[in-house]
Amino acid sequence: MEIILLQDVTNLGSKDDVVTVKPGYGRNFLIPTGKGLLATESNRKVLAENLKQRAFKEQKLKEEANKIAAKINGMSIKVATKAGENGKIFGSVNTVMLADVLKGLGVEVDRKNMKIKEEPIKQLGKYNATAKLHKEVVVEFEFEVTEE
Repeated sequence: MEIILLQDVTNLGSKDDVVTVKPGYGRNFLIPTGKGLLATESNRKVLAENLKQRAFKEQKLKEEANKIAAKINGMSIKVATKAGENGKIFGSVNTVMLADVLKGLGVEVDRKNMKIKEEPIKQLGKYNATAKLHKEVVVEFEFEVTEE
């Protein structure tokens, strides 16, 4: 019996896979719990159309992420913060502050998708960070922490 999976199923396959299972497993577990759908001709056509549309949307999202990555690579990013003697910062610089600076420069990046390499930052200077803009697009950039 062939089933189209609607969700990831452990030890069987991932979403949108067409898998062959024993009839009892498909009829009594996968289909009633909403984890699978009988792989009829019409369901296969619907699956093919959904995959085609999803690939098109995914391509647009990836192109947008590449544009943002190119924009970030061309920027001079400076995070201004209060600092005391010897370049020691009051508090620390984190991804929230970095996301706010990027937003001020016209680039929207979610702070949850950014990672600062040498965290926590407690000194003035240059540091590196990465931003995951798409599952296939990760941009690494340098920013400078300066005194206000």
